[in-house]
Amino acid sequence: MDLLETIILGIIQGLTEFLPVSSSGHLELAKAMFGGEVIGEESMMTTVVLHFATALSTVVVFRKDVAEIISGLFKFKNNESFNFSMKIIISMIPAALVGFFLDDVIETFFDRQILLVGTMLILTGGLLFLADRAKKTNNSVSYPKAFIIGISQAIAILPGISRSGATIGTSVLLGIDREKAARFSFLMVVPLILGKMAKDILDGAFSAENVPFLELSIGFIAAFLTGLVACTWMIALVKRSKLSWFSIYCFIVGGIAIVWALV
Repeated sequence: MDLLETIILGIIQGLTEFLPVSSSGHLELAKAMFGGEVIGEESMMTTVVLHFATALSTVVVFRKDVAEIISGLFKFKNNESFNFSMKIIISMIPAALVGFFLDDVIETFFDRQILLVGTMLILTGGLLFLADRAKKTNNSVSYPKAFIIGISQAIAILPGISRSGATIGTSVLLGIDREKAARFSFLMVVPLILGKMAKDILDGAFSAENVPFLELSIGFIAAFLTGLVACTWMIALVKRSKLSWFSIYCFIVGGIAIVWALV
């Protein structure tokens, strides 16, 4: 990939990470449109780096919440801060297990699997369509529901399954307030992305000779800056807008991707 392509991918990641439309799915579609022979390992590395950039922008935007989570973990007091921190940890378990034991398998999904992306976008659209019809409540995330939401996050490792769409949609179907679901969804992914980056660094993934450091750095900056602007704006948009609008978008893009893959 050249610099222009990486910048475009970074902007796509920054814009789509915070909407329930699958940023990883859009990245795979964009990579396929650019063409070229990008192997799964390099493609996966690009995806992880760009996700790390938007995770960092999430930390910046939610810095008070992140500080509260960290503080809650070390105080060991049975208060709201500690309970929320523990729920975040519980929600991480399913995705952490999948990432640890199936890392090599997951890598194969990030090699221009357009048919898979299109199919998963259709499924994301269906989930959002159902969630939009759920009754609105003021309920918070409980411990059992945090684990169930975590399972949705684990499934959303597949490109085309929107992580925010899966977790917010599942939360709403479980009877959780949409604003609280959005906050929990955006915060629960940060430790996983940071953990994935740490694992790749320790495994030497970024020490290989063929790692495109310049391209990845430019893409990282593009995704981070775009994410900073998009995060605040799009979180408000998700809370105010109907999820059905995003489901229609997923249906359209998913359908185009399937036709493109088959034809």
